[in-house]
Amino acid sequence: MGKSIFNVLFLCTGNSARSILAEAILGCEGEGRFNACSAGSQPLGEVNPHALELLKSLDYRIDNFRSKSWDEFDRKDAPKMDFIFTVCGNAAKEVCPVWPGHPASAHWGVPDPAAVTGGEKEKRQAFQNTYRLMHARITEFINLPLDKLDNLSLQQALENIGQLSQTAHESS
Repeated sequence: MGKSIFNVLFLCTGNSARSILAEAILGCEGEGRFNACSAGSQPLGEVNPHALELLKSLDYRIDNFRSKSWDEFDRKDAPKMDFIFTVCGNAAKEVCPVWPGHPASAHWGVPDPAAVTGGEKEKRQAFQNTYRLMHARITEFINLPLDKLDNLSLQQALENIGQLSQTAHESS
């Protein structure tokens, strides 16, 4: 994979929380090497306010995030994806578009922080946990020796990253 900038798409059903967090993290941590995008199979039309609040508190620029359909990345003028990661179980089970170029893909499932019930403290904690897990996975991903891995080794590495557990990184 001797490419200078890789296009990465994070997919979820609603594209309002998990995939947005992943897009933000990779966009920052992988700047210059990765072009991060996110989309949903059934976008909610707005980004979850808790996701935006958390990103803003961590000094991310939040003005360009929006909930959008994966159809935007299935058009002829869309960037060709090199990697596609599903971050929710529903999106992983859905029939996805056929992506041009056969990008490497893996399922990096994360519990939906937007589904957490309770007070504001519990909801904020759920978003923080999701952020930490996605950050740990993305850190592993951007540190892969992409130019040295064959397709089979790359696929195995991507699947292994998706198995990183939340509890192992909550104290990070």
